Amino acid sequence: MKKEQVVHCQFSVWYPIFKKHTIKSLILPLPQNVIDYLLDDGTLVVSGSDHNSQPIQTNNSESDADEDVQWSDDETTAIATAPEFPEFASTVLEAINALGGCVFPKLNWSAPRDANWIALNSSLECRSLSDVFLLFKSSDFITHDLTQPFLQCSDQDSPDPVINYELVLRKWAELIPGGEFRCFVKENKLIAVSQRDYTQYYQHILKQEQHISQAIQDFFSQHVQYRFLDEDFVFDVYRDSQGRVWLIDLNPFGEVTDSLLFSWDELMSGEVVDPQQQVSLSPEAHGFRAPTRNPSVTAELVSRFVLQDGPAFRFTTSEVTVQPSPCLSYRIPRDFVDLSTGEDTYKLIDFLKLTKSQQEESEEENPPQ
Repeated sequence: MKKEQVVHCQFSVWYPIFKKHTIKSLILPLPQNVIDYLLDDGTLVVSGSDHNSQPIQTNNSESDADEDVQWSDDETTAIATAPEFPEFASTVLEAINALGGCVFPKLNWSAPRDANWIALNSSLECRSLSDVFLLFKSSDFITHDLTQPFLQCSDQDSPDPVINYELVLRKWAELIPGGEFRCFVKENKLIAVSQRDYTQYYQHILKQEQHISQAIQDFFSQHVQYRFLDEDFVFDVYRDSQGRVWLIDLNPFGEVTDSLLFSWDELMSGEVVDPQQQVSLSPEAHGFRAPTRNPSVTAELVSRFVLQDGPAFRFTTSEVTVQPSPCLSYRIPRDFVDLSTGEDTYKLIDFLKLTKSQQEESEEENPPQ
């Protein structure tokens, strides 16, 4: 994977080429002061609040008095304040409204998929700049884009290309995870297709395997093949309920991109063998009858058939193989989330009891002098 290939996979590079076959999006230049804010290692303070929000007025005199109470014993404690970007915030709000009021945010390459846990609804749907900032400042994927976009490139000795960072806002659409697929292209040939959300079992994929595979192959040959700037790349698609295929994203053909149900060794070789599909992609399913029932011969015929007739197609075939989401490793403990949001009152009660018990034990061990 070369640095040039990474540059070509920037959203602003490929979007004009495939605009008619993907989700409507707007691209906004990312000011340097916003980049500095996103990379700030300080306390997470969200900027970009809505200008339309009005402060809550109250006639309760007690609440006014409470505002003067200092809840910190440390006189040196500094109050963290979020920087404001009025011009950028106005531009972003205008773009969000132009896209229907709800958007999916990303940078040049990555979306903050690893940070959806921090949103109140565990969704990447954003309605304001503050929503975007909350996700971006909590995402390792975004930090990687901003600091190490060429980390795994083979031509490390060459100078890094100059990157103009951009905020990409995509019109929000409810995509069913079972309709997303990742496609691997080598030398402008579609060699492999993987279920995107491979941690779950979707029965419709098993039932519609032939139709899904053929729809993706048709989409590739009609709209993608020979149109991208590189001959080796990875693209993500979504097949909707009507059977139409949409382009979602493009990624470099290399280890920086998740290979999902394949390994990069087999993808790099260009000869993807798929023994797990001996039943679902058997030659008999296409009118070809194997001359023998010898399992080894059948496996060889299936592999050859898949390689010659189309890409290898892998997906989770049963609930037995369901796995936890790889993004779970980026999350904070579930108990902490429940306590902070009050979703589980019993955990909160147990926590308060534990705190009181520990306090009483501490007082017994250290009685006042």
